Amino acid sequence: MSTVRIAAAAAHFGRNLDFDVARIGKLIDDARSQGAGLLVLPDAALGGYLADLRHPDPDALPPALKPDDPIIFEVARLAAEMTVCFGYCEADGDIRYNAAVCVNGDGVLGRHRKVHLPAGEVAAYTPGNSFDAFDTPVGRVGMLIDYDKTFPESARSLALDGAEILACLSAWPASITNRAPRMAQDRQARLFDLYDQSRAAENQVVLASSNQTGAMGGMRFLGKSKVVGPGGDILARTFGKAGLAVAGIEVAAEIERARRVLRHLGELRFDAYRSSP
Repeated sequence: MSTVRIAAAAAHFGRNLDFDVARIGKLIDDARSQGAGLLVLPDAALGGYLADLRHPDPDALPPALKPDDPIIFEVARLAAEMTVCFGYCEADGDIRYNAAVCVNGDGVLGRHRKVHLPAGEVAAYTPGNSFDAFDTPVGRVGMLIDYDKTFPESARSLALDGAEILACLSAWPASITNRAPRMAQDRQARLFDLYDQSRAAENQVVLASSNQTGAMGGMRFLGKSKVVGPGGDILARTFGKAGLAVAGIEVAAEIERARRVLRHLGELRFDAYRSSP
């Protein structure tokens, strides 16, 4: 079975779209030089994230792009033979979504609109309403954005739809309400790693987690991008610095090895679970 090299990026992106595309191009080149077939870029890689998560300024929101905006297909052109996932603010008339798209040189492979919105985002975005996996040259992929991965049902829905790789795109900041003196002690930093490893291990899939770095408004983004194996083991990571976490993995073989005795998806007991609160 063939090995896929997966890259998860930690990088900062802001409102200047020309700058963002140039940075995406550089990250694609860097990932390509390391043999990556899949590159997962952060949430809001085009246009940056909200400057204030508690009280978003309606006059300072990220630029909203239509799903067929030429800039998306410019990234697809840069991706060429690689599969690249990235986040942006999507416009549907006057409605905005925190969205992600997966592309290669052939065009769009898959899309996702963030379903679970934290309190501040509700003022800026409309939630999506589904989780759908899609086929790519590197395997079947499902995307999650930020807060989506806090909910086990999100990743589970994608795994049940056949996703072998979960691409988790984030603009995940350090704790806003309970700041720690050191990043290693930060509550949100701990949860970011915990969710990444748990979602991979629960579903016995590969997970690529990207995140923004630097600051936007009063927020400090964590970085901590990583590639996680189907047993929950971290195969590569950036810690808090900008850069790429790159790991090679035989995706199908490793998933089969993880599921050889305990097959979590096959042993679910839907009849025993509550379907709603």
